Amino acid sequence: MGKVLYKKKKEKDYPLVSIITVNYDHPEVTCDLIDSLNKITYPNIEIIVVDNNSPNDDPGIIKHRFPNIVFVQNPINYGFAAGNNFGIMRAKGKYVMLLNNDTVVSKDFLEPLIEKLEKNPDIGAVSPKIRFFHTPDTLQYAGYTPINYYTMRNFAVGYREVDKGQHDRDSETAYGHGAAIVVPMDVIKKIGLMSYIFFLYYEEADWCARIKKAGYRIFYVHNSLVYHKESISTGKLSPMKIYYLNRNRLVFMRRNISGKKFYIGIIYQLFVAIPKNAFKFLIKGKIKLFHAYYRAIGWHLKNTFSHEIHENPML
Repeated sequence: MGKVLYKKKKEKDYPLVSIITVNYDHPEVTCDLIDSLNKITYPNIEIIVVDNNSPNDDPGIIKHRFPNIVFVQNPINYGFAAGNNFGIMRAKGKYVMLLNNDTVVSKDFLEPLIEKLEKNPDIGAVSPKIRFFHTPDTLQYAGYTPINYYTMRNFAVGYREVDKGQHDRDSETAYGHGAAIVVPMDVIKKIGLMSYIFFLYYEEADWCARIKKAGYRIFYVHNSLVYHKESISTGKLSPMKIYYLNRNRLVFMRRNISGKKFYIGIIYQLFVAIPKNAFKFLIKGKIKLFHAYYRAIGWHLKNTFSHEIHENPML
C-alpha cells in the first residue's frame, strides 16, 4: 500500500516529460546523450529516438544498448523538423523536450525547467543554459535577442563568454534554443507541430514565433545546464548547411513578416546579404558553397506561390 501511495505522489510532483532526439548517423553520439539522461535526478521521463534513415552508421545499436527507449525508424530522411514531429506524435508526456542528439545533460537539469513551466502557465517554452561541450566553461546560449526583420540577424546572449555567473538569472527571451527546448503538450495541441517546410534550420525560431503569437512567453532558465557538441550531423559550412540556412531564412520571413518590413527585408536579403556572402566564397574558390546560396534563391523562385510554405501541421 505504501508503495502505491509513493508512486501516486511521484507522478503528481514529477509530470511525465517526453524527451525527443533525432539521430542521423553518429549513433554513438546519441548513445552518449542517453547515457547522460539515464543519470538524471528527474524520475519521470520517456526517451524517444527518431532515426532519419542514417545512410552510413547503424542506428540499431541505440535500441540494442538502451532497450527501454522508444525507437522510431524513418524510411527516408524527412528532416529535423519532421523527425521531431514524428517523435511528438509518439509522446505521452505532459511536457515535450526536444533535445539535440549532440548534447549531454547535467544530472539536475530538468527540474528547473519543469518547475518554471508548472508555476507559470503563461510560459509556452523554456530553454536551459547551454555551454560548449569541448570548452565546458564557455557559454553558447543564455537567451536570444529578437531577430532584426531587415537583416534577419539576431544574437545568442552570452555567446562565447566564459560563464562566471553573469547570466545566472531567469529571463524572458525572444526564442528558445533548438538544441534544448521544453514545450507543454497543451501548447503544441493549440499551435501545432513544427512546419515541415523547413527541413533543417529556423524551424524552432518559427515555432517560437507561433508560440508567442498565441499569447505565451518564452524563458531562458539559468539553473538548468546542457552541454552542446554542435554541428555533428551537418558539419561546419557544408553546402547543405549554407543552402538550408539561406533558404529557410527567407521561408521564415515569408511566414512571419508582412508589410513594409517584409519588402525591405526581402530586398536586402536578395540584393545585398546573399550576393555579398556568396561572392566571398566565390573569390575563395569554394564553388560548392557559392552554388548553395543560389540554389536557395532558386527554390523560392520555384515556390513563389506555394501554399505549403504557410501550412502549420496540427497534432
